[in-house]
Amino acid sequence: MGDRVNKLIIGVNNLIRGRRRKKPIPHDKVLVLFSHCLQYSKCPQKIVNDLAECKRCGKCVVKDILEISERYGVKCAVASGGEMALQKVYSSDVSTTIAIACEKELSGGIKSIFPKRILALPNTRPYGPCKDCCVDTTGVEKLLKRILYCT
Repeated sequence: MGDRVNKLIIGVNNLIRGRRRKKPIPHDKVLVLFSHCLQYSKCPQKIVNDLAECKRCGKCVVKDILEISERYGVKCAVASGGEMALQKVYSSDVSTTIAIACEKELSGGIKSIFPKRILALPNTRPYGPCKDCCVDTTGVEKLLKRILYCT
């Protein structure tokens, strides 16, 4: 039952918060925030403290997320847990966040940061929870285009 409720919360949130706007959000006010579980679990680089540590080897989607963030000129951050994620989202220079994590974390985050705007993308967990997770990066780009260019 919990998974269905979390999916419902995410779906309703994205429907309401993802509506087409008449005015685009400035690039410097947008944050792409993702969970550390998207990093390849055997990677020797620890990106939680500094995304510049990522060597962009392509063994995980972190490389793609960083490249998308750079291409669109938006902030990018990684979080190792809910408290760290909230701290980054609560930053006064962030008005809209695209968050990538598991449904449970996204659902909790949506409730915790209301009324700040968050659009949520659940990750996939082919190897179980919190390990070598993935996300469809085309979804990240679609959301960025919607909020940056009102498409």
